[in-house]
Amino acid sequence: MAEEKKESKVLLEAKDVSEVFGGLKAVSDFNFYINKGELVGLIGPNGAGKTTAFNLFTGVYQPTTGEITFGGKSIVGLKPYQITQRGIARTFQNIRLFSELTVLDNVKIAFHDHVKYSVVEAVLRMGRYYKEEDRIEEEALKLLDIFHLKDKAGELAKNLPYGAQRRLEIARALAAGPKLLLLDEPAAGMNPQETQELMEMIRWIRKKFGLTVLLIEHDMNLVMGICERIYVLEYGMVIASGTPEEVQKNPEVIRAYLGGEG
Repeated sequence: MAEEKKESKVLLEAKDVSEVFGGLKAVSDFNFYINKGELVGLIGPNGAGKTTAFNLFTGVYQPTTGEITFGGKSIVGLKPYQITQRGIARTFQNIRLFSELTVLDNVKIAFHDHVKYSVVEAVLRMGRYYKEEDRIEEEALKLLDIFHLKDKAGELAKNLPYGAQRRLEIARALAAGPKLLLLDEPAAGMNPQETQELMEMIRWIRKKFGLTVLLIEHDMNLVMGICERIYVLEYGMVIASGTPEEVQKNPEVIRAYLGGEG
């Protein structure tokens, strides 16, 4: 059975959320929750509203109607950097690295939302600035080591193979110190071996960092293999939710997502 909603455990919740673009409802009456520590999937055909939901959760879009809370507090109206500071980090369907910066600098940048020195201390290069920068570099290298990228620290991000760029993007997201990690199609472009390694990595980082994880993915083997609960979107509306087993047997999902008869 899927884990039930318990107010004391809910980390992120959307209530009756709609997003309208020029009269078109990209998301309609969207209701969703994820409990602390869960690993939940959000699936559906192309154009179903999955990435719109991620953009709402991270402040890229603001809901036309409805409420979104994180840790019991509304995040509607907050800017993306403010939501990151609250504890939500994400990756993107299309990798968004600083391609002309080194692998190490890509990760170090994410730490700077939480630096312990002032602007004045940074400009004047005072003692606390150097101490904090040394700490950030040490922590960044630890993350690169976890993702098997430490030996690439000095290389430009654009020169990494595709799979390594995906790992770097996840490492950068973790550098922000999130409570909730949103993964937007992390297996896109990966071969079966890379996808299997990704599944193991997601399980491991959730346990290692004590994370809650929400992912969008088209690879059903990955979704069904690691997610504890799944939401299915069609035309911006939730048509099914439950455990992987429940979702796979749902007639609406078979009709809408798998192309079979309901």
